[in-house]
This record gives sequence, structure tokens and C-alpha cells, in this order.
Amino acid sequence: MAKHATLTVDGKSVPVSNLDKIYYPKPGFTKGEMIAYYIKIAPLLLPHLKGRPLTLKRYPNGVEAPFFYEKQCPRPKPSFVKTCRVARHHEPGSIQYCLVDNLPTLVWVANLGDVELHAFLSKAPHIHKPTQVVFDLDPGPPANAIQCAQVALWIKEIFDNLGLEIFVKSSGSKGMQVYVPLNTPTTYKETSPFAKAVAQTLERAHPELVVSDMKKKLRQGKVLVDWNQNSETKTTICVYSLRAKEHPYVSMPLEWEEVEKCLKKKDASLIFFKAEAALKRVEKKGDLFSRVLTLKQNLKKALSAFSSGKSMTTKPRLKGIGDGSISVYHAKRDFTQTSEPAGKSKAKGKKLLFVIQKHDASHLHYDFRLELDGVLKSWAVPKGPQTDLETKRLAMMVEDHPYDYAHFEGTIPEGNYGAGTVMVWDIGTWQNLGPEPHEGLKSGKLHFRLNGKKLQGEWALVKMRGPRATKGNEWLLLKHGNAMKPISAKADDTSAISGRSMAQIGGPRSRKWISGRKARKKSHPGID
Repeated sequence: MAKHATLTVDGKSVPVSNLDKIYYPKPGFTKGEMIAYYIKIAPLLLPHLKGRPLTLKRYPNGVEAPFFYEKQCPRPKPSFVKTCRVARHHEPGSIQYCLVDNLPTLVWVANLGDVELHAFLSKAPHIHKPTQVVFDLDPGPPANAIQCAQVALWIKEIFDNLGLEIFVKSSGSKGMQVYVPLNTPTTYKETSPFAKAVAQTLERAHPELVVSDMKKKLRQGKVLVDWNQNSETKTTICVYSLRAKEHPYVSMPLEWEEVEKCLKKKDASLIFFKAEAALKRVEKKGDLFSRVLTLKQNLKKALSAFSSGKSMTTKPRLKGIGDGSISVYHAKRDFTQTSEPAGKSKAKGKKLLFVIQKHDASHLHYDFRLELDGVLKSWAVPKGPQTDLETKRLAMMVEDHPYDYAHFEGTIPEGNYGAGTVMVWDIGTWQNLGPEPHEGLKSGKLHFRLNGKKLQGEWALVKMRGPRATKGNEWLLLKHGNAMKPISAKADDTSAISGRSMAQIGGPRSRKWISGRKARKKSHPGID
């Protein structure tokens, strides 16, 4: 095809150029194929763009070359391109945004290299009135879309309790986005703090997997619930938009059953669709996001219910054994690959169990677990429990584990979460000595007595506060009462249930065990 050409689209002449240029090098997907995709998807896509100011994200030389954002609608522009004036927020004047209200305009912006379509949550001329609330679920590696699926389902539980219907789509990149249609009078002054409160509630309920703060140092292995998209200064990737990845993936609507399947099968690929698959999918399923445009829901009622705590009063649909959830534990594991237990109920009438497991994963640490509500509340203690009264040991709270994990001993295969050798280092019963344990967890202080095969006496777990507690799950393990005789090197490398060493448990592929490692640089001065 000629370098420059004109397409007739809905009776309008649209100039196009370089249709043979490769935009996605790996699959050889061209600019012409990108434009063709947008023409085919337009009947479903355009209603979601109509009236919404668009920020262009232009890739003039394809997705592996430099790009730039463009808010001001490019000039010159054809007469069929509508615009909307939006006041600047931090300086005088305004920006004239493009409105992609028709197919010729969609083809025009695609020809400009606008691979990704980033639209406002509000419509012109009512720029200050969003029609929806959005939660952008962004995983921090090694977390991925599987963990996003878990968080999305937790969000659904909250909104089910509020009586509001929500919708979910893949971002087409790494994670997911959850939409709450409103289509009733509201403002960003209402939606933004509401979204923030939901994100912070999730973070408090699931600190092992959820973070609401955008700081990158907090996001490793967790899912950022980005509530900050609910702002009149922000745009969000539109449903059915292509993404500038290695392949032409699409931000695609999902059914909740597909999200559950993604989580259950531990297969992130189940929620991502390339352009060709996306077109076949909409032929079969239609627009799964159509009701986002029309469903009217009252945010004020939801605000009232949420502030009263109603949204958190019912038990979660995806719950673990007992009252504590082990769904995060399940989300991180593929039980076709690891022999770790999936969960079994505890026999009634027994005393509360504690277990400490020595874990030679990417970093040697000791997993300290206290039974409560039929699950094991768990902390990772890098240097293990101390026996003297002076030492403070850092203990990072992690996800609940199932009750029968207490007797797990073996090797988690490479490529799986927590890969490495696990020993039951100590096991026994524990007795609460402080406030009621649920209140202690809430207030951040547990005081207890351990009656184990190695450890006997009083300890406490105290949650860290202040500037050193940057992740929100930092606790300190402290020895109370009387000091104990230190654990010998031989006892330290002997299982409390099998009598085996770490090397024996790990088998011939286990590397030589070294118990006297040099101490790493402390991230918390004064704490071992």
C-alpha cells in the first residue's frame, strides 16, 4: 500500500499513513492491523468512549520505540473530530481534549499512533461528575494477575454486602480493574475518599497481600489497590483498548466465574486476550461491560453503609478453614506441584497448637505459627526465636496457613512459592497470657506461654509502629519471664517430629546446611 492513503469511514475521508509499519515487532503486528482491530471492535468500544476526554498515548514507531502522552488534541484536526475544554488544575488556562465520539475519529487517533486509549471517568460537559468508581489492581512482582484475582474477589465481597453490582476487566497489561457503575449525580470529592477507604480497609484486612500506598518499596509481592485513579486529573485505560506490550493484548471485560477460575487454576493466562481472540470473544459474549454505561447505583447509600461497617459484617465467600481466611495461602500455591497441605479441619477439644518451622527458602528464616480460629497465624522470623531477655527479633506477619500445615516437613520444589526445605523445628501448645487474642492481634500485642519440645516459657509479639514500620506487617518477637538455655547447634538442626536434619529432609539435592551464617546488614537498628 502507498505510504499515504485515505480511507472512507462512515462517509468521512480519513488520512492514514505507513499502514505496513510494524507496531508489535514480536508477532509482526502492523499499524494497519491495529487500525483494522479498532474498526472491528468499534461498535462495542465507542459507547464507552463517547463524551469522555481522551489522553493520547502515542507510539509513532511502534510499541518498542519511545512514546509520549498528548492531552491537547493535535492540530490540524479534521472537522469530524469533536473536542472538550477542561480547565488546567495547577496553572491558568485550559486543555482542549479530543472526544472519540465516532468511528472516523477513532481511526484518526489510531493513525496518529495512539495505541492505548486513556479516558476520563466523567463525561463532557460534566467533567467534575464521574459516572463510575474504578480500582486499578497493580501487582508488584513476584505477584501477578493470580493475586489480583484474589483481591478482585475480596472487593466483590465488600460490594456484594453493600448491595452494589461491580464489573471486572483485565488491564491487558499485568493486572485487573474493577468498576463500580454509578450513573447518578456524584462528584470526585465523594468517590475519591470512598475508594481510598475501601482500599485501606482491604489493606488492614489483608496486609500480607494488599497495599494502598503507591510507594514502590511497599509493593513487592503485593497488589496495589490504586484508588487514586478516581480523580478529575487522571485517565484510565478504556475497555477494549489495545495495550503496548510485546503482543497486542486487549483490556478485556471478564465474567466473575473467569476470575475465580484464574485463581483456582493459578493460571494468569486465562484472563488475557490478544486482538484476534478478543474479536472472537465479543462475537460470542457481546459487551460484558454494557451495563457499566447504564446501571444506576446510589453512592450515598453505599457511603453510609460502608462507614457503619456493614460491608465487613458478613463472612467472606472465599474463606479458609475456621474463621481465618487461607485464600491468600491458596492463591500463592499450585497443589499439583507442591506437597504442602491444602487445608484440613482441626479435631475439636484439643489445646491450641504452636509450631515453628525452619525454612531454607531464598533466605533462611523460621516460620512462627500460633493456632487461632482453626488456622495458623504466621510470622516469618529471619533469625529465629531468641532465648535471652535482651534480644529483639524482627517478625514479619504473613498470610494465615491451614491447621494441618503444622506437620508439614519436606521440600517445596523450585519454581513454586517458598521453594526450599522445611523442617518442623519445634511444636507444642500455647497458652494466652494477655488480652483476648483477637483483641491482641487488633491492638498489636500478644503475650503467651509456649510448651514445646524445645521452647518452654513466655514470649510476646508486639507490632511495630512509627517510621521504622514501613510495610505495615512488622512485629517484634520478645522473650518474657525467665531466660532459657540457648538451643544447641545440634538441636537447631534436628526436627522436632522426625529427628532428621535439614540435609536429610531436603535429600541429595539439598545444599549443605550452614547454621552459622554471617549476619546481614540490619534494616532495623537494634533488632536482630
